[in-house]
Amino acid sequence: MAKPRKFSKIVVEPPGPLAKKIIEWDEKYLMQSYVRWYPLVIAKGEGAVLEDVDGNRYIDFNSGLAVLNTGHTPEPVIKRIKEQLGRFLHYSLTDFYYELAPRYAEKLVNALNWSGSKVFFTNSGAESIEAGIKVSRGFFKGRRPYLISFLNSFHGRTMATLTLSASKTIHKKYFHPLLPGVLHVPYPYPYRCPFGSETPDECAENTIGYIEDVVFKKLVDPSEVAAFFIEPIQGEGGYVVPPKKFMVMLRRLTKEHGILLVADEVQSGMGRTGKILAIYNFDVKPDLVALAKGIASGLPLGALVGDSEFMSLPGGSHANTFGGNPVSLAAADATLDMLLGGLMENARVQGDYIKSRMLELMDELNIIGDVRGLGLMIGVEIVKDRETKEPAPKLVSWIINQCFKRGLLIIGGGETSLRLAPPLVINREQVDEALDILEGVLREAEKNMT
Repeated sequence: MAKPRKFSKIVVEPPGPLAKKIIEWDEKYLMQSYVRWYPLVIAKGEGAVLEDVDGNRYIDFNSGLAVLNTGHTPEPVIKRIKEQLGRFLHYSLTDFYYELAPRYAEKLVNALNWSGSKVFFTNSGAESIEAGIKVSRGFFKGRRPYLISFLNSFHGRTMATLTLSASKTIHKKYFHPLLPGVLHVPYPYPYRCPFGSETPDECAENTIGYIEDVVFKKLVDPSEVAAFFIEPIQGEGGYVVPPKKFMVMLRRLTKEHGILLVADEVQSGMGRTGKILAIYNFDVKPDLVALAKGIASGLPLGALVGDSEFMSLPGGSHANTFGGNPVSLAAADATLDMLLGGLMENARVQGDYIKSRMLELMDELNIIGDVRGLGLMIGVEIVKDRETKEPAPKLVSWIINQCFKRGLLIIGGGETSLRLAPPLVINREQVDEALDILEGVLREAEKNMT
């Protein structure tokens, strides 16, 4: 007998009649350069549960693409937003001053435990990475023109961030020439190590060896490299967690050659992994970190944070109109309070529980090749056969859509992985109900494969 549902409820097969009308409206007036995962048309949400326009309720394991770390409509954040709405909505921070900006910047720096650092506010993750590119090159005054990022990475869709990204050709098709001076190297993906290494540590050593022996000896002298850009956990790449040894070795390598290490924490930061920054799980401190997504509970805000030595572009060389918008800063301030007030610990606890349940299921199901992640940033690799590790992208798509039809919202990542990223406010009851749905779909998928 199926367990009764408390949080998710499908009253009409999605997409319902009202959802279909809105989707048609969307297709008529919006440029369809998006790729939607399934026909979800949102009406409202609370905590870790949302409702569509036809009354279907879903447990949200997406968090609006890892943005809603504090959940849907968090009351402390809404309260702060309303207070700021009654004061002023905008006054360009790049030309004038307001107290909210330095107050929140100080609070963020303290939360990061990063004394001697400074903040530049942006509007999005891509803009934070763009700022990181300019700060990195600007610090060396053009003497180090090269940047290095990693295969399967995603850093944004603006022209410069697109150049750093290396996950899908569709992102770049038609848009060349891109930013010059960018090289890509393999990412140490333990389950599918590009060097065929048997252990995570071997994968780490071989990846660093490739950088030293191939990139630095045959492609570019390290004295010409301004920065490495890395996702401490690859997001769009499939929630891939590198070996700790690799992050330590990369940090050592960058310091040896005077190269900046820029952490793209747009998706992995702001408490999602159980720590304020994902890279702190590796006991590594970057020179610069790019933030966005979970920083302001859904309002547009991003930030580049770095040591004051590097955050030293001259006046007029970099600015924006809307970065550090006062309403977004008010939301960010309240968001940080919630994260520090217990949500990061909840991410760790619930994340450990989700991983344990998925690992137990992995023992039973041949289609689960790997379970990985930190906190509430968990990847489940789906394969046709665990022994061969053959990718199963069509099966991933089927699983995602079946979960949607049954009241659970998840999406994919990389070629063949599921991404589990619920809001950090999610409780054990909601997790169990969500995993029951997912388990049922995975068991059915396994049955269909045999």
